[in-house]
Formats: sequence, C-alpha cells, structure tokens
Amino acid sequence: MTTALLSDLRISLNPRLDRRGTVDGAWWPGTRDAAAELPALVSAVDQRIGRPVLRVGLYREAWDDIPHRFPAPGRQVKVGWFLSGDPHLIILSFAGPEPVTLLVIPADTPRDVAVAALAVAAAGTIGVRPADILAGPEPLRPAA
Repeated sequence: MTTALLSDLRISLNPRLDRRGTVDGAWWPGTRDAAAELPALVSAVDQRIGRPVLRVGLYREAWDDIPHRFPAPGRQVKVGWFLSGDPHLIILSFAGPEPVTLLVIPADTPRDVAVAALAVAAAGTIGVRPADILAGPEPLRPAA
C-alpha cells in the first residue's frame, strides 16, 4: 500500500480511506495558528478526496487563532471545537456520513518522528492509539 504524502503541506492520507483505523492519515502543520494553517489543509484534502470539506472539528486548547469559518472555493468552511477527547485529532466533515479523522502532529515535533508518524498514520492504524503513533519511530503495538 502506498501513501499519499504532500510534502509541502506535510499531510498523509490512507489511500483507501476505509475508516477502519484510529485515524485516516496525519497532518504536520507548521504552526498552532489555525486561521493560517486550515485553508491549505482543506484545499489539499479537497483535491485528494474529490469532495469539498464543509466542516472542521479540532481540540480548542491545541490551537491559537481559531476562526469560526473561513473561505474555500464555492463555500465557507465552518470550524467547531471540542474540549474533551484527544487533542491530537482533527475531524474533517463532508456532505455525507463519513468524516475523515487526521492525527495532528505538533508543529515542534522533530522531523524524523513526524515523518514516521505521517507514514504510520496513512498505512493503517487499527488498534493503535494516536499517542503511540506520536511516540516516535519505534515498533508499534496495538492498544490493549
């Protein structure tokens, strides 16, 4: 299985998007500034999946400058936030029932750890916790 890695945006997606794993891919933003980072993420995911992202859900305390919405071609993307759950996840919603969940790799993560996490997150993560993916390029074991 190959992964789609757009190096400029530092994003990877499981090519099958079967939504059976913990995450469907990963994103390594350059900063914690949601207003600056989200438009490029949404554009890349729109192109890769072929459907427009309509809503983004993220962990509020993990981000700075979170907009309520932002423009994208032909629409406004709504941004919501949550205060519980995993701070390293972002959820992208489309027209239809199946969202895409991405692991958010913190901007200050060392390159080798981030590159390994991008690959693991796109290769299939059944039974693997987000924290395990972020732990580094060590062998991963499924969560108990």
